[in-house]
Parts: sequence; C-alpha cells; structure tokens
Amino acid sequence: MTLRISRVDGVVTLTVPRGVSEREALAFAVEKQDWVRGHLSKQGSQTLVGPGQRLTVAGADFDLRDSAGKRLRVAGNVIELPQPLEKGRVHLLAWLKEQARAELTRASDHYAGQLGRPYARLTLRDTRSRWGSCSSAGALMYSWRLILAPKAVLNYVAAHEVAHLQEMNHSPDFWRVVHQLYGPHQEARAWLRHDGPKLHRFRFDA
Repeated sequence: MTLRISRVDGVVTLTVPRGVSEREALAFAVEKQDWVRGHLSKQGSQTLVGPGQRLTVAGADFDLRDSAGKRLRVAGNVIELPQPLEKGRVHLLAWLKEQARAELTRASDHYAGQLGRPYARLTLRDTRSRWGSCSSAGALMYSWRLILAPKAVLNYVAAHEVAHLQEMNHSPDFWRVVHQLYGPHQEARAWLRHDGPKLHRFRFDA
C-alpha cells in the first residue's frame, strides 16, 4: 500500500493492491495520518484572487484593486477589477491567458527561428502534470499559468518544447539542443521543481 500527496493541489491518493481489505487499507491510512498532516502543513493554501493582492505577470508585479468600471483596466502596475468581483475574476483570467499566449508565442517563435523548424500550432491549457508538450505533428501545448512564473522560466519551457521539434526524446542530443537554444537551464528547471506547484494555488472561481 502506498500514499501519495500531490504537490499541486494536496490531493491524497491511497493505492491498495488486490486482496487487501478495506479495513486494512483504512488502518494503514490512519497509521500514516501524522505523516500526511505534516506534508500538507508545508504546502501553501489555495488563494482566491481578488483586490488587495499582488500578482506577478511575466516577471512584473501588479497590485489588484477594485474598479467602478465595467471592464478590466491595466494602468502601470495596477490591475483594476470590474464589479461584481466574480465578473472581475473572469476578466482577469481572460487577460492572463492573453498575456500567456503573447509571451509563449513570442518565445516559441524565437526558439523555432533559431532552430529553423516551424511548429504547427500553439494551444494553452490548465495542465496539472506538465508545463508543456510537443506532439509528433509539431503542435505545442503550454500551461497558461507559466505567465505567473519568472520570465526566464517561461522562456526555458518554450525552448524545451521547441527542442522537441528536432529531438522527440530526452536524450543527451535533446539536452544539447536545449542548451543551444536557451543556454544553462539548471536554475529554471530547479525553479519549476520547487516553486512551480505554487502557481496552481491561485483560484479564479468562488
């Protein structure tokens, strides 16, 4: 029997082999409850985005504030959210996805140009298990939440996926292509491992 805790959303999964009774499984879970609580206490809580908070977008910090207007407004480093707040969050999420598409398209175009290999299309999703992917047909997919990461990290993920246009694997040749496109990437990879899961703490629905 094994217990796993998602670093993304804190979901606890108990895996039980065949032949193990429900009673045995529950006893195992109870035995491990202190371990589970300890790990969950180290994870950040979910944050419902709203006025008074600060959000990092493409490496820049923005203060979120209430607005009397009907549309989201970005002025300098202030984002004004229209009312009601539920509507404001919807507008903010749409704006963040627009910024993500623009930044990831810019980065992907740059690295694909360096490589001399065009990609087929670019899509955004709210993925939990990966930050990006590249299909055998050359389609790039990214998590829109990368717009909340440092710009260098977003650029690294774009370089990583574009490198797959040439090497559809993670062989030494692939990593040489990544280095050729991006340069030293250990710091960006480490940030994704340690801080990437925190990007999923932001919620835009009540």
